[in-house]
Amino acid sequence: MEGGPDSVCVLGIDLGTTSVKAALVVGTERGQVVAESCSRETQAYTSSVEAGLQGMEQDSRRIIRALNECLAALPQQQLQRVSHIGITGQMHGIVFWKRDQGCKWTEGGTGPIFEPEEVSHLVTWQDGRCSPAFLSSLPLPQSHISLATGFGCATIYWYLKKSPDFLKSYDAAGTIHDYVVAMLCDLKKPLMSVQNAASWGYFNSRNKSWNTDILRKSGFPVHLLPEVGDPGSIAGRTVCAWHGIPKGTKVGIALGDFQCSVYSCLTERTDAVLNISTSAQLTISMPLGFQPPVTPDPSSAVTYFPYFDGDYLAVAASLNGGNVLATFVNMVARWTEELGFQIQESAIYTKIIKAALDQNDSHLSVHPTIFGERHIPEQLASVTSIAASELSLGHVTRAVCRGLIENLCSMLPVQRLVETGVQRVLGSGSALARNEVLRQEVERIFPFPVVYGKDVDAAVGAAMVMFQRK
Repeated sequence: MEGGPDSVCVLGIDLGTTSVKAALVVGTERGQVVAESCSRETQAYTSSVEAGLQGMEQDSRRIIRALNECLAALPQQQLQRVSHIGITGQMHGIVFWKRDQGCKWTEGGTGPIFEPEEVSHLVTWQDGRCSPAFLSSLPLPQSHISLATGFGCATIYWYLKKSPDFLKSYDAAGTIHDYVVAMLCDLKKPLMSVQNAASWGYFNSRNKSWNTDILRKSGFPVHLLPEVGDPGSIAGRTVCAWHGIPKGTKVGIALGDFQCSVYSCLTERTDAVLNISTSAQLTISMPLGFQPPVTPDPSSAVTYFPYFDGDYLAVAASLNGGNVLATFVNMVARWTEELGFQIQESAIYTKIIKAALDQNDSHLSVHPTIFGERHIPEQLASVTSIAASELSLGHVTRAVCRGLIENLCSMLPVQRLVETGVQRVLGSGSALARNEVLRQEVERIFPFPVVYGKDVDAAVGAAMVMFQRK
């Protein structure tokens, strides 16, 4: 049997928005299983000197510290058997560094570790410094994805126009996970996957190249752009033993966290993945040979993400998910407090779910987009068909839950899923797991079997990608 004491392991790492996760995956007779995993919060958010309140930055050193703490907590015996490392992380964001001074290797408690040296903060995907007016002043990209604030190339343009001296301090850039791969393998020029390059903007996914002509004409520092390779390919080998992982271990090119999350649970092309956590996503595989449009449609609710082996995912990525229910519960708590009573939000959550389960149906209609959507940011939430007989907590809660699913289906219609050949829905995410009413509404709206319990895990997905390519 595989997976015994002498079997090889693959290490998956996810450098997330709030935490770092590492997972050791081994092969068994039942397939790939997670032998060990560890997570550490980064607590990396920091203020932005240049961008002020609009900026959203993280301290790169704290992220790497959390990574080192994560790996130090994993069993040394298994780390010594790691043959491949797959790394993923938050897309769109950008970090800058000096090529020959990106890190220094020191001796840690579990062997050599690297620590950031001449490295900037990470400007994250949540960054808001590029206003719509600023973005509209930039040259039009030749890309199927609309440019947005928080995208790596947009951030470089911002520095170029607002703080050009900042860029003179660095000669390399990438996502935070590209940085880790470059340090582990001592890459002279950063290497980026098609997945991450597409997330930066100004990248043509059809011919796998940056829009260098367009960028050069506007004075963009194209020397900062990484080289691009296929997701799943090997970027290099570790130049040192790292936390006991052998020197010379193969490291995959850094991958997009969304693609790795889908990869961790999607087994058939005929599956759709429905994930509802803080936000919500509905994802399907596009047919073999699909190519995205040459130019983006800013009003489209569906984005095409490069996946693996030349495939694409069609994604309805909603900004409204569990965060809407959390806001609703918070509103009820505040009203209760104003009336002179105190009740824990967790108790409110339990009671409104029970009330909605007792209320099998409701004609009340809630369009719950309180956070807007990327394709229609100005359209906020609304409530219609309000009847005096349907104002109970049960009615309202059920209508909110139904509205969340209907909103996703307005972005990626059920009819399109049928036409694409979808045969079942894989339901995942914390909001879906905790809320039976939400699950009932999923089953009411989708005409396919729904399978729950498939946890999406980007670290595990990154390991699985490398496992397939061993």
